[in-house]
Amino acid sequence: MADPAEHRPAEEEEEAAAAGEDEDTGAQVAPIVKLEEVAVTTGEEDEDVLLDMKAKLYRFDKEGNQWKERGTGTVKLLKHKETSKVRLVMRQAKTLKICANHLVVATTKMQEHAGSDKSCVWHALDFADGELKEEMFAIRFGSVENCKKFKDIVEEIAEQQGKNENKENEEVSSAADLVEKLTVTGTKEQNETKEEEKTEEKEVAATDDKKDVKE
Repeated sequence: MADPAEHRPAEEEEEAAAAGEDEDTGAQVAPIVKLEEVAVTTGEEDEDVLLDMKAKLYRFDKEGNQWKERGTGTVKLLKHKETSKVRLVMRQAKTLKICANHLVVATTKMQEHAGSDKSCVWHALDFADGELKEEMFAIRFGSVENCKKFKDIVEEIAEQQGKNENKENEEVSSAADLVEKLTVTGTKEQNETKEEEKTEEKEVAATDDKKDVKE
């Protein structure tokens, strides 16, 4: 019969090996490839988020006369900190590819999509593909409440943009009137100056004539 003592060295060796694996030697291994941090910009750094919701976007294909899915992801309404202009941006969830990117202007109008109270439709000059194109979009939300909130905020922004445009037009008109008045005033002063110069010339000529007569 084998003596259990004979197996002790092997067991001790295994324990010693295990202890060696767990022991921290303090050695540091430098990574083979050093990765540097890269700053990622989205183009949204100068904008405030007014709305951020999950939705599914569709665009109307005129050639095929049908709706085509554009992407599922997050739709945002972003207000520029300096110009106060608001744009609608939507990115696909996984790829972050832009599937809608356009300004919300005074003429932007949201309409309920026929047969669905979770969807709405609108027209826009979109720049998602790198060039301005007139598009008709339809967007579908997970709830009626989210759709209503989106629609109300867009309509409110469009109304405000219309007021801003009217104000800018009034300021431009006022500036034009002021320039015109200044121009008229300047022309009038120039004409008066010319008349005074002509009068002075006539008086000098008359004086010279009198001198000639006396002589």
